[in-house]
Amino acid sequence: MRAAKARSTDATVLDRAAARLAGLAGWRRIAVAVCFGAVSALALPPFNIFPVLFLCFPAASWLLDGCERRTAAFATGWAFGFGNFVAGLYWISNALLVDAAQFAWLLPFVAAGLPAVLALFTGLAFLAVWPARTLGPGRVPAFAVAWTVAEWLRGHLFTGFPWNLIGYTWTGSEAMIQPVSLIGIYGLSLLTVLAAAAPAALGTVTERRQAVRTRWVPLAAGVALLLAGGLYGLTRLPAGPVDTVEGVKLRIVQANIDQRLKWQPEERAEIVRRHLRMSQEGSGEPPDAVIWPETAVPFPVGEDEQLHQALATAIPGGGGLLLTGAPRLERDGTGGPRIWNSLVAVDAAGALVGAFDKFHLVPFGEYVPFRSVLGALGIEKITAGSLDFSAGPGPRTLRLPGLPPVSPLICYEVIFPGAVVPRDDRPAWILNVTNDAWYGFSTGPFQHLAITTVRAVEEGLPLVRAANTGISAVIDPYGRIVARLDLQTSGTIDAGLPRALPPTWYGRLGDLPLVILLLLTTAAAWNWRKPPPERRPR
Repeated sequence: MRAAKARSTDATVLDRAAARLAGLAGWRRIAVAVCFGAVSALALPPFNIFPVLFLCFPAASWLLDGCERRTAAFATGWAFGFGNFVAGLYWISNALLVDAAQFAWLLPFVAAGLPAVLALFTGLAFLAVWPARTLGPGRVPAFAVAWTVAEWLRGHLFTGFPWNLIGYTWTGSEAMIQPVSLIGIYGLSLLTVLAAAAPAALGTVTERRQAVRTRWVPLAAGVALLLAGGLYGLTRLPAGPVDTVEGVKLRIVQANIDQRLKWQPEERAEIVRRHLRMSQEGSGEPPDAVIWPETAVPFPVGEDEQLHQALATAIPGGGGLLLTGAPRLERDGTGGPRIWNSLVAVDAAGALVGAFDKFHLVPFGEYVPFRSVLGALGIEKITAGSLDFSAGPGPRTLRLPGLPPVSPLICYEVIFPGAVVPRDDRPAWILNVTNDAWYGFSTGPFQHLAITTVRAVEEGLPLVRAANTGISAVIDPYGRIVARLDLQTSGTIDAGLPRALPPTWYGRLGDLPLVILLLLTTAAAWNWRKPPPERRPR
């Protein structure tokens, strides 16, 4: 009797919470949705407080219950997403403060404008799930499907920006991120939302008999799937470290150069000299490759032989390679310059033996979209120089002397699931060079590192990361950090290269497992729909 009474009381509390939130309207509903969206960002790196999603997603669903029109449903979803993106992406505005005199006036447009645009996807998710609010328990899998599809669209449309996907909440657990080797990060987002939104079904019941029979089904299913994923992760993780590739030693240099100094004419030569000195500071045997971060060389390479000879002195012992980020300059057929944000390989003789050009450029950071229009309005990119960077052809595998085949990625190219290695030419490791100095000591660099670890697990490949101000790291193919240098510190890492795993399911099949999961979850939403009320005999 007492247990039954307790269950009834709990249900009543949830019913009251659901009714209270569903009863909000107008600006109150929007304000509350923004607040819950902001709180949901605590589930993301570097905080990884997953339980807040059990509060925020049911609350969002109950707010949706009170929407009588499609426009209200869209506005509620937009407000929830706006709160999430403002709290999760505030750090992007720091880039404007590097040259505050020129770009500080853009702060409101970036701090609020970018979240406002990204929140359109969340608004579309709520709009899509709005008709399913009458499905009873089936509304939970419907919500999970709509949210996941919206994340996928955000990661692909208009160049894509798949940052802070909900699945990244699990980057604080080595076991819980292992399912991405099967279903990718979007699949993990689906399972996460399915579990976290499930309490919404507990607070919307109106018939106790029907509630007892079905209200716990979504929660039980969601939690069971997450537990299964965690169990899979525990069985997949080896007890000890991964073996390293014999005869390959890497040295990562993190010079911690302030972004305000990086492109100052009087500082550029000293920045190169600092990297050269630090490259000689490691211990033990000379490395096979010295790795510098994105644009560690603040001079264009490709035409300056004297610069190439100077860079060759970075290689201890007179052998091996220097892998460094640098702008790469070429002349087109008319003699005009073209420039790429590149990673180049320099050997001990000063020859360029390989190059990779960044293919996923940052709008307004590396080029101005619709330049003919926006340029006329005085809008320029925030990086140094007036010339837009050209885009490279896409992911590629470099074969360099003395090293296993490598797939380079520059800066945020590493955030795009399924687009980090060429499918027809699998490398043995991934190299990510980046410059997060733009964002200071904020959550941004920590989020960037967390996202990077997931790419390693998805592909079953080790990943080496060199960052100007940090966080530099060596990551094994299970997403475990083998070595790291903390944010805003200078130093070097000497480490071996972990061995790659055989191709993962995700590496072979891409988003096909996600499509299957979405179809199964959609079927569950229909199967768990609320039955019609029984007619009482007259």
